[in-house]
Amino acid sequence: MLNKENPLSESDISRLIEMAWEDKTPFEAILNIYHLNESSLMRLMQTHLKPSSYRLWRKRVKERSSKHLKLRSPDINRDHCKTQYKISR
Repeated sequence: MLNKENPLSESDISRLIEMAWEDKTPFEAILNIYHLNESSLMRLMQTHLKPSSYRLWRKRVKERSSKHLKLRSPDINRDHCKTQYKISR
């Protein structure tokens, strides 16, 4: 979804930031929906967040194994929090 012909809209950027902050949304879900890998998402977050907010987000992500499908508990069988905005698939 992210390329020069089809840039992200403000609502897409807002949703990406929301998904990045959610503990239950893995990076793989963001990759599948928006075609952004973890490093591209990091650049987007760094661009759109205040430096202190970006540092807090990075610290939080490093402490959460649920942000990576391979590291998360098998007990977690969803890719987003059920109380959050529903992702259309």
